[in-house]
Amino acid sequence: MNLSAPARRLLAALTFGVLALVYLPLLVVVANSVNASQSMTWPPSGLTLEWWRRAADSSGAREALLTSLQVAAVATCIALVLGTLLALALQRYSFFGKHTVNLLVILPIALPGVVTGIALNNGFRAIMGVDLSLWTIVVAHATFCIVTVFNNVQARLRRLGTSLEEASADLGAGVGTTFRLITLPQLRSALLAGGMLAFALSFDEIIVTTFTAGGGATTLPIWILNNMFRPNQAPVVNVVAVVLIVFSIVPVWLAQRLSSDLDAVR
Repeated sequence: MNLSAPARRLLAALTFGVLALVYLPLLVVVANSVNASQSMTWPPSGLTLEWWRRAADSSGAREALLTSLQVAAVATCIALVLGTLLALALQRYSFFGKHTVNLLVILPIALPGVVTGIALNNGFRAIMGVDLSLWTIVVAHATFCIVTVFNNVQARLRRLGTSLEEASADLGAGVGTTFRLITLPQLRSALLAGGMLAFALSFDEIIVTTFTAGGGATTLPIWILNNMFRPNQAPVVNVVAVVLIVFSIVPVWLAQRLSSDLDAVR
């Protein structure tokens, strides 16, 4: 489609405006993490690394970071196993209710976080009689992390087809051998990309976590929410927010690079 010069300039201006609206606030957070003023005046009155030192010395922030890493890692592992199995079942086999199951698998990521959080809270406490803890956060995060892995693996399976798997079966290989030697090697990059996206999604999740956290478990986003309105903690919160931004952006960037590199090879 060919656009006139005024249309291209308008489109470029709109694109720049949207990107500025999204990323300028993030740059302000980064700037305030080294702002010498505790009241976070703008522009910064000076530069300091004092808030970074205080964040490193904060036991609450360190424990929250460790909790977020643990939850994201375990939820990602669960999502990798279940998401892959679901993708294989729905892409390689036909059965009654297949389309309904596919919808139910994807639905958790489409539902509002508040609805998911309330439903899981009621499920854990009222139906199963389980006390909220670190593990209820893990299960809650796994419910939507599965979707990320599922979508990546299912998309890859659609592109691969079944010719190599059928050839392996014709040569006498069993289902397990075919999966280990044929299917899994072709899914590695999709699994890695899906796993990193799931990790990033879990690491910065707060709404569902708020409804399913218990037993003194505090993730990094919840720690930020609990401390951001305390005057003596506000600069430290900016530092922790920068750490959260990095842990969220890097996996997404790596997943995008993996997908781009695979497309280039193909």
